[in-house]
Amino acid sequence: MLHKNKHLFIAIIVLTLFSTINSFAQQTEKVLLSGQDFEHPVQWDFYCTGGNNSKTWSKINVPSQWELEGFGEYTYGRWYKELNQKEPSKEEGLYKYEFEVPANYKDQEVLIAFGGAMTDTEVKINGKLAGPIHQGGFYEFKYNITSLVKIGAKNLLEVHVWKHSSNNSVNAAERKADWWLFGGIYRPVWLEVSPKTHITHIAVDPKMDGAITIDMDLTAITKNTTVDATLKGLDGEKFKTFSFPIKKGSSQQQIAAKFDNVKPWSPETPNLYTLQLVLKQDGKTVHQLEKRIGFRTLEFKKQDGIYVNGKKILMKGINRHTFWPESGRSTSKRLSIMDGTILKGANMNAVRSHYPPDEHFLEVCDSLGLFVLNELAGWQNAYDTKVGTQLVKETVMRDVNHPSVIIWDNGNEGGWNYEVDKVFAQYDPQKRIVIHPWSDFNGWDTHHYPTYLTGMHRFNSGENVFFPTEFMHGTYDNGIGAGLEDFWKRYKQSPLFAGGFIWVFSDEAVRRSDWTGDLKYDSKGSLAPDGMLGPHREKEGSFFTVKEVWAPIQFEPKQITASFDGSFLISNDYIFSNLNTCTMSYKIMKSDKDVFYSNSIATAISSGKIEIPSIEPGETRKIHMDVPTNFYEGDFVEITALDNHNKEIYTWSWPIHKAKYFAEKFLLVKESKTKATAVQNGNEITLKGGEIKVTLDATTGEIVRVNNDVNLIPLSNGPRPIGMKAKLKDIQLSQEGENAICTVNYIGGLQSINWTMCPDGRFKMELLALKNGENNGGFDGAFFEDKINKWGITFSFPEKGVTGFKWFGRGPYHVWKNRIKGTTYGLWEKEYNNTITGESFENLIYPEFKGYHANLFGASLKAGANSFKVFSESENVFFRLFTPEMPKNGFPGSDPQPTFPEGDISFMYEIPAMRSFKPIEQQGPESQPTSIRIKSGDEGITMKLWFDFR
Repeated sequence: MLHKNKHLFIAIIVLTLFSTINSFAQQTEKVLLSGQDFEHPVQWDFYCTGGNNSKTWSKINVPSQWELEGFGEYTYGRWYKELNQKEPSKEEGLYKYEFEVPANYKDQEVLIAFGGAMTDTEVKINGKLAGPIHQGGFYEFKYNITSLVKIGAKNLLEVHVWKHSSNNSVNAAERKADWWLFGGIYRPVWLEVSPKTHITHIAVDPKMDGAITIDMDLTAITKNTTVDATLKGLDGEKFKTFSFPIKKGSSQQQIAAKFDNVKPWSPETPNLYTLQLVLKQDGKTVHQLEKRIGFRTLEFKKQDGIYVNGKKILMKGINRHTFWPESGRSTSKRLSIMDGTILKGANMNAVRSHYPPDEHFLEVCDSLGLFVLNELAGWQNAYDTKVGTQLVKETVMRDVNHPSVIIWDNGNEGGWNYEVDKVFAQYDPQKRIVIHPWSDFNGWDTHHYPTYLTGMHRFNSGENVFFPTEFMHGTYDNGIGAGLEDFWKRYKQSPLFAGGFIWVFSDEAVRRSDWTGDLKYDSKGSLAPDGMLGPHREKEGSFFTVKEVWAPIQFEPKQITASFDGSFLISNDYIFSNLNTCTMSYKIMKSDKDVFYSNSIATAISSGKIEIPSIEPGETRKIHMDVPTNFYEGDFVEITALDNHNKEIYTWSWPIHKAKYFAEKFLLVKESKTKATAVQNGNEITLKGGEIKVTLDATTGEIVRVNNDVNLIPLSNGPRPIGMKAKLKDIQLSQEGENAICTVNYIGGLQSINWTMCPDGRFKMELLALKNGENNGGFDGAFFEDKINKWGITFSFPEKGVTGFKWFGRGPYHVWKNRIKGTTYGLWEKEYNNTITGESFENLIYPEFKGYHANLFGASLKAGANSFKVFSESENVFFRLFTPEMPKNGFPGSDPQPTFPEGDISFMYEIPAMRSFKPIEQQGPESQPTSIRIKSGDEGITMKLWFDFR
């Protein structure tokens, strides 16, 4: 027995022996001719007709995309638009592989199956065509090759793959698309070997009460044939066996049964069973088929909602492409498990695929619990009716039995052929609905990228069930988490809302095998970095925002005060589960007083369990934690909830004290035998305390330089006002006991900044913004901007030499005004990085170092001899830490981030919101600019900060 691959040789020997030993079971054998996935490939002979490494026979891994293996040309599907290219990349691939068919396959039916090949595929066995050329790159297809194979001998498999289809509708549907285009046999290839009499295919409709109908396709049924049906439970449960007679010559038959004590499937309790069908002739088993299924009842009620097991569902979903940077669309079950785990970890319960995904991904969705919208490909262009009909059949027949699949999508954004809508129902006994993503069609409104106020009739008074199949577009750091809470609250107000699907799961940057040098990963500028994850599933800040906003446990707003009694109000945002199936615990966290002057960290000083009472979906009830005697010795409290599978739902946190407490706790006070001083010399004012000297410009009131006893600390050019107008009025120096005071008075929205130098070198800033009643000082218009998206003060500080940042506040990710959720109170630390979100694929470090950080209490900027610390006595201060670099390769209009204020280090009460696919004006209230109105008698707006340059 000769094989080109010794591992395959061993595998076939083992499978043959296994078949012989277990021949009484007569199950269909699946014998791999390729590897099981791109991580475990088998090499075939290969010839590429164009592009890299073409026009010579060599070897290629199967499965794989040939571009990632070094052949052909890379093509992105927007070649005809943004990229402005002529139609590229029409290379073809020729494959050869020899395989042995054992003698015991005689009198059995042999099929060859392809999990997916791009795009047109011709298959020959021993020089003869296996069947018509298959067209369509995302679909599983099979040929019956029983009459073509040589039993007990070597067989030659030849496969001709055209990257570009001969069918124009296939090219329009698949190649004029906003995704990477690849070529090759990218999913496994295998033989299916069955006895002559066998069950060819089944399609099941299992209801939540245990009732099931099974549509069977049958081959070569003789007289005295029966089929036994039973279930095997994952926990060893026993179920009744039902027996049904099968009429001689039947090619199709439906059977029905009802199994008692079945646990239904849902995303929260994804209970699965193995359906076992045993085909018998004269009482002897001739074939056995097993299929993993879940029992659940689907109801699609127009002008109402989508129901699963009698409960109206709300889909918290995301769009996902099958993609990995080093392998294109050739993936593995390991990656499917990774992706499914990430989706569940973000508290999602649904996912939409833009073509039939790998079946192992659907298996993961079945077992972890995810609703799936399974889609016929076609982006803005549809397949013709002949090809579309075949591809719908292939999609439904492969995926019909997955409990996770609840909806069929016919194309996307105009890529619909209405003629094939009816084909879905022909092969689906569950009669799932067919939607046209982005359209308001047949009672289902899937409008893409709706605005916050999406239309008086369509949403406010609409009649159709509303579930946008794309929203919250996430180019670079845009969208996804930014604005999600507003949109979600708004849409949930409608009883017709059934959920939505964020765009998109991950940045689709491919590792270019044809590129040399430092740059390896290509996202085609701003076309493909749309994810809440990096290409290798690195978690961006939006991931954690989604995780909190979509957590099935929602906390009502709460602040900890001296009267805190341990109570919180929580709501149940599950569909099916009582919150008492979850567990909850708390920790009281405390930091040392010198935490910003040492390497110490926050530690738990107390912990305990929180009992969750019965809280049904939709209910809000009170929970209570025991307040330990040392509670107020802590700095913040963490509460962690775990679901019924012991997986984290989220960890929430609250500060136990106010900002002034933390400033007094963390700021180091030293003894000093001398007073602080304030002296003016010409245009310079110097405040000195201990080793610290701060010099101000007497003509501007800004810091010129800061000296300690060893170094010049380059904090300068500030404070300059952001979002308000100010012009120096005068400067006054004074002495208050041991402290030296410099009061800088302004005309404009900024009334004064009071600087206090303490004898030990602590340096305090007290800002007062107040409409001071004078004329507008020569300013045009108001002292405050009308629409404020940035407000505070800013300084210059060189980025060079900065190595890290340690802070107490919300973290660890930077925030935008409309993306603060997903960060939690704690003591955080991160090293300097220069990550450009969605572009720094060669060195993608999260969390990003630069940007806005929320609710600052204390911070230490690590910059060698230039290091300094700052502490806030004011609540809700945003700390701006430098300006993230702009992407270098984006297309015009990608709007990667809002403008930052001047300077490098800023302390702010207002920061900008991040846009999504829609401009800020079309998002919710938390995204909008604010206004400042200070009236006569108001005390104004204050900001109090301590600086420690020692």
